[in-house]
Amino acid sequence: MLQVRFEDIGNMRYKEAWDYQEELMANNLEIKKFNRSLEIAGDDSTPKKETKSHFLICEHPPVFTLGKSGAMENLLVENKYLKEKGIEFFKTNRGGDITFHGPEQIVGYPILDLELLKPDIVLYMRNLEEVIIRTLKDYNLECERSEGETGVWLDVDHPGKARKICAMGVKTSRWITLHGFALNVNTDLEYFRMIVPCGIENKQVTSLEKELGFKVPLDEIKIKIKTHFEAVFGIELY
Repeated sequence: MLQVRFEDIGNMRYKEAWDYQEELMANNLEIKKFNRSLEIAGDDSTPKKETKSHFLICEHPPVFTLGKSGAMENLLVENKYLKEKGIEFFKTNRGGDITFHGPEQIVGYPILDLELLKPDIVLYMRNLEEVIIRTLKDYNLECERSEGETGVWLDVDHPGKARKICAMGVKTSRWITLHGFALNVNTDLEYFRMIVPCGIENKQVTSLEKELGFKVPLDEIKIKIKTHFEAVFGIELY
């Protein structure tokens, strides 16, 4: 069973968390490069190194992030306004369009070596969604997937009622994953009025608090996410 190091990095600015992920990925890519060099040289005597998988969880101060295929038109306010409100903005190297990260939202960043699980990015995305679907089912919320749209939704088959509760966007390099998911727990949804969330028009964004009618402790949700993450991916967090 794959051992994955879990780390709650607290409330960290987006760029710092991104840099930390990139550092962890770079370390693993160096290990893969080293192992590949042994294979090319036919060196069977030198032990190969093992990559290290991680699962980071955090919150961010208010920030909008735009995926590599995103459109700037989906940011509905000017940079001057963002600066006045203390909201950061970054273009990132993940997939997907624009989204918001902020207080009372749980952001998960798995840095996994999929070659040690299953090198299938589609399966990886479905598994990430499954982790959140199972977590929210613990609160009697029947969430689901929306065909052709990543993330976790409610009422996807009801026009006008479909709403996203968890956004996702990832990047992989040599089967090492980067970025991840953002689950709206007690998130201030007013921020989403400043964007076209994930570039999808005419669909709403929701939060666990809005659906349940009360605030949910983040530490409680984190425990559930960890439990389901282990079960869905068949790994052990330490």
